[in-house]
Amino acid sequence: MLFKINHKKRLVDYTTMRLILFIFLFIINCSLIGGDMPKKLSKKSVSDITGNVSLNYNIYFPSDYKKSKDDYPLVLFLHGAGERGEDLNKVEIHGIPKLIKNGREFPFITVAPQCPAFQWWPEPLYVKALILLLEDIIREYNVDISRVYATGLSMGGYGTLAIGKKRPDLFAALIPICGGMDMKGIEGLKNIPIWLFHGDKDKVVPVENSQMIYDTLKPMNPKMKLTIYKGVNHNSWGLTYENDDIYDWLLENNK
Repeated sequence: MLFKINHKKRLVDYTTMRLILFIFLFIINCSLIGGDMPKKLSKKSVSDITGNVSLNYNIYFPSDYKKSKDDYPLVLFLHGAGERGEDLNKVEIHGIPKLIKNGREFPFITVAPQCPAFQWWPEPLYVKALILLLEDIIREYNVDISRVYATGLSMGGYGTLAIGKKRPDLFAALIPICGGMDMKGIEGLKNIPIWLFHGDKDKVVPVENSQMIYDTLKPMNPKMKLTIYKGVNHNSWGLTYENDDIYDWLLENNK
């Protein structure tokens, strides 16, 4: 028996299959391009200030960021001395990044840089690097410039006050936790709402640091607040970042 093969029909079928495959791949590709932005990006900021200073950082977005055209508040989170180095996973050990990693949703963008080993957030060089990082973030993403905030723990508390003192025009409010500051030029903070937190049993950074800052600024800054936890040692950030009231208070403040 002879079989007749219709080459023309096979050519048509093959062309149709290719067209269907192309359309399928095109739809998949479009869905990927137009899909949600990742909730977290890890990047590097390089600043040529007095030398080549680079900061690795994580940036976290609200789940609806990609779908919205709105501008979002921005929170700078500064970790403590124990999280310095080159491993960005350390940034997620405490504070807001830890909460986000564990599934907490926030209605603001969070940027969490990592301080290099043996360096110190309140050093002038790193204060400048942090300011440049924030300015880059504000330019690149949908940020509400009237609602930029900073918070940090221990060394990050020092950094929060240092960057606020350097650029008071940039921030709508600050939350320094178990930190301190160089009191020279403290009047630069007289117009920024500040909520200080400290444990009264802190053996690493004495509670007197926060008390002195509060006592000095309160007469000139009516928007100063101080919470001292009774019986709490250095880890006063655990109680603070678990407290929903601090986020409500932050977001109530704008420039």
